Amino acid sequence: MEDQIIETDARGRASLARPGRRYLMHEEADGTLILEPAVVVTELERRFMINSVLQAQIAYAKAHPEQRVPRRERHRAS
Repeated sequence: MEDQIIETDARGRASLARPGRRYLMHEEADGTLILEPAVVVTELERRFMINSVLQAQIAYAKAHPEQRVPRRERHRAS
């Protein structure tokens, strides 16, 4: 069985969790179902989380606000 995302209903059915929780479910070879708490992230968030260079650049920028360069105003076409 392929991994699936399971979301509980308003009454908390499908797991012992609070309503609205999401789980990644997979099946072991012996038929045991494993529910792992999960969150859904966008593709952009995922790419950020795996990009340590970008994370370091942002951390540096936050630590050194004196080096910020103001953005130029965009001129709108009429």
